[in-house]
Amino acid sequence: MHEESCVDFTSCVTVPTDSSRRQNNQGLESIFPNPSFSMLGSVTRKTPDECCKAMADPGSVSRTQSREFILKGGNGKGDQQNQQRLSGKAAFLGIMHWIHLTTLFENDRHFSLLSTLEREMSFHNEMGFYYSYFKTLVEAPSFLEGLWMIMNDRLTEYPLVINTVKRFHLYPEVVLAYWYCTFTGITNLFGIETKACWNITRVGFPSEVESCEGLGDPACFYVGVIFVLNGLMMTLLFIYAAYLSGSPLGGLITVLCYFFNHGEATRVMWTPPLRESFAYPFLVLQMYILTMILRTSTNYRKHYIALCLANVAFMLPWEFAQCILFTQVASLFPMYAVGYVEPSKFQKIIYINMVSVFLCFILMFGNPIYLSSYYFSSLLMTWVIILKRNKIHRMGVSELNFWLIQGCGWWLGTIILKLLTSKILGVSDHISLTELTAARILQYTDFDTLMYTCTPESYFMEQVTPLRYIKTLLLPVVMVITYFIFKKTIRDVLCALSTNTFLRRQLLEHGELVFHTLQLLAFAALAILILRLKLFLTPHMCVMASLICSQWLFGWLFHRFRYERVIFGILTVMSIQGCANLHNQWSIRGEFTDLPQEELIQWIKYNTRPDAVFAGTMQTMASIKLSTLHPIVNHPHYEDADLRARTKIVYSVYSQKSAKEVRNKLLALHVNYYVLEEAWCIWRTRPGCSMLEIWDVEDPSNSANPSLCSTLLKDSRPYFTTVFQNTFYRVLEVNQDGDYISSI
Repeated sequence: MHEESCVDFTSCVTVPTDSSRRQNNQGLESIFPNPSFSMLGSVTRKTPDECCKAMADPGSVSRTQSREFILKGGNGKGDQQNQQRLSGKAAFLGIMHWIHLTTLFENDRHFSLLSTLEREMSFHNEMGFYYSYFKTLVEAPSFLEGLWMIMNDRLTEYPLVINTVKRFHLYPEVVLAYWYCTFTGITNLFGIETKACWNITRVGFPSEVESCEGLGDPACFYVGVIFVLNGLMMTLLFIYAAYLSGSPLGGLITVLCYFFNHGEATRVMWTPPLRESFAYPFLVLQMYILTMILRTSTNYRKHYIALCLANVAFMLPWEFAQCILFTQVASLFPMYAVGYVEPSKFQKIIYINMVSVFLCFILMFGNPIYLSSYYFSSLLMTWVIILKRNKIHRMGVSELNFWLIQGCGWWLGTIILKLLTSKILGVSDHISLTELTAARILQYTDFDTLMYTCTPESYFMEQVTPLRYIKTLLLPVVMVITYFIFKKTIRDVLCALSTNTFLRRQLLEHGELVFHTLQLLAFAALAILILRLKLFLTPHMCVMASLICSQWLFGWLFHRFRYERVIFGILTVMSIQGCANLHNQWSIRGEFTDLPQEELIQWIKYNTRPDAVFAGTMQTMASIKLSTLHPIVNHPHYEDADLRARTKIVYSVYSQKSAKEVRNKLLALHVNYYVLEEAWCIWRTRPGCSMLEIWDVEDPSNSANPSLCSTLLKDSRPYFTTVFQNTFYRVLEVNQDGDYISSI
């Protein structure tokens, strides 16, 4: 006697009774010992109508029952042993990733042999900007005094006093500084040595510098914790993929795909202090928890609490995290409208997300960007639709029209709410990832958008990127999996349209796979528009690749073929290019040196007043603030409107405006010295992205005038005075009047 249920993509699967099941799966259980492969049976093809009718049979085994059986597995002792093995494998893979990251980082710049100043200079651009606050915290007389200093900061946007924790999402630096102070306090108390120092002979002046290594060194502690966190991320990724696919082999496939495509998946080994290095591991945790909530039929309070905490941990370090969570809501809403997510469960998910936003709003001292984002607007609109859903349904429209009304209302309402909240809270001029994406699609350009889109990491996805995915078989495998999920989803949705609500609940299951597919499409769209967002797409593709081991997707193959041979065959082909990619990463050897910038910083330290105010390119200002602690007027955190206005004034030195006009605007910002970089006079990352071309878009009235930068390089008088110069930098003192001051 056989029981029927709709569980595969192309047909109903006949699930045998216990006796025949044991016979059919005898060989497979030796290959896949995980309990998720214990519900296989012979395949009986049926039409969609027959499948829908079979679901109405009270004696049939629903996929919920089947799934719960799969998840429970065998006896408790065996489950505990399996969990221990799984945890051991996950920990081992996490340690391997931590070793991989530290090795690449050390090979790239020989960080352990650099002096303190060289280490600080190696944190260029935003990295040095964020690290400067960690340095302030650990060098302060006490942690609380350091916290007060960065919450009442006058060095970053002189003469303004700002709360940098609120503005720049500095909770990672605050937490790490507290850990460092606690660690050094305990080790000093017991007299434990935490660092070793020695003198290094090098080219340049001074010819001998001191280098320290160990957790007692602030820079080593800082990057060390980041690499440990991203090692834990790999542990989570393995557990997450194993859970999603129902097999530890699926987790292994994800980890191998990640390593084989490591250069496309992360840049933490090159740029550890960036916000994504702290935030992304918590997104992996959040996605794992959300997957558990979507999959299980029983709602556990601990899962929702964990989801809330993961959301907060993801959003606090990185303001762009809200854009990613917006794509989650955009993926979940159509699933709710169609019926893949139970209304009560979906309502709890939305409420938890709203609580997360309010917690971040409070923890970030009332930062309005949390309440003016598309993410929060989408949550509010979803809440409204949930409350009004029954009224819409009573309008008597067809099921398809009911879905369309909800979808159109959600998108239109989200956009309107976003505009209203931004206007009310006064952040309509704040640039977000969503605005950049819209500017890309609409081909809109101005000074601010060009400053973003002209950086290499903000380009469109390179054509070579998909080719790299193809060479490691990641893209072909994911496309096959996506095809089967779409095929099954479309069949189930069409079937659900012709059934009642009770049957629809049984048909529209495995919503977690539909959710991951929709997320894949969202991440792909973002990565195509903005290159650096590959950091979301590539790992998610690796997670999707684990589904090649999914019994629900490919169980019909397990009975017909020695499926483990197919999997290991795919892994073998993947490893050909994957191992070559790893070898290329391991062969990278570098040594950091930047003598021109070191000369500049040393000159500033010993030849200017401590309160002298500097202006220049955003990257250089971050280094000057970090290494000299001098006040600056602009910096790399370009998202704020006031800062963008300041930067536009500072960058007018590279325009065709008059020297007098630029000098007067710099004096209005209280600038004493301007750091001019000769390379920026002709700097051009691609056509349309030189400073002159950007200023032609912003200020066409002066486009016929000569470049001010070139003029100042020839003779900075009378409005500026050259007080320092080397092969790359010139420091111009901003004169208070137009009289000539002799230059050195």
